[in-house]
Amino acid sequence: YVMLLTLSPYTPRYRDRVSPPGVMIRPYLNGFTIAFNVSQPSTWQPYVDSMHHFLAAYDDKVQEEKNIECVPGQYFIQGGSDSEEKKACQFKRSLLQNCSGIQDPTFGYSRGQPCILLKMNRIIGYRPGAGVPVSVECKVQKGNESHLRSVDFYPGNGTFDLMYYPYYGKFTHVNYTSPLVAMHFTDVQRNYLVPIQCSLNGKGIINDLNSDRFLGRIIFTLSIGK
Repeated sequence: YVMLLTLSPYTPRYRDRVSPPGVMIRPYLNGFTIAFNVSQPSTWQPYVDSMHHFLAAYDDKVQEEKNIECVPGQYFIQGGSDSEEKKACQFKRSLLQNCSGIQDPTFGYSRGQPCILLKMNRIIGYRPGAGVPVSVECKVQKGNESHLRSVDFYPGNGTFDLMYYPYYGKFTHVNYTSPLVAMHFTDVQRNYLVPIQCSLNGKGIINDLNSDRFLGRIIFTLSIGK
């Protein structure tokens, strides 16, 4: 009990060795296989509904009301005490462009060109990339590389802007919404199970540890039928 009294509810006591982040995807419904038939809306509608639900917190109006505009390209370091509420930078879903669900409410699923969102796990105090934005790349994990012919990334060229870091914790960074990278799979081989690996790239990032498939990368399968 006495030891617990010395711990802060706002930040970890020791932060000299901060682990690099793991990643996760959305939609995430039934494991890491996203399978649907373009001609059968009932097979892809659950993914679409999941995406809209997840992105509700990123609606432009919600972000404008709760969060502030920040300066891109640099960390948003905030002073004050650990218990002081921190400001959060706006991440509007419109930044995701073709994967925002605004122009195309089906996120490309109705055309067999699905959008998948990638986000880093939150780590208090972590500054990814050591001053250089972390980028994302995707490739066929095993098999025929020609089965994945084209991927578009949003926003920009598929990077996590530095202004969304560091994260100060759920007690003080109350309106924080994790930055996202949207991956738009515009040309994937139909009627095949295509295993895809999407990885983070940047200084301090670990993405090749065989014992942890979520550390700096994620592996999932796309199965798009006609």
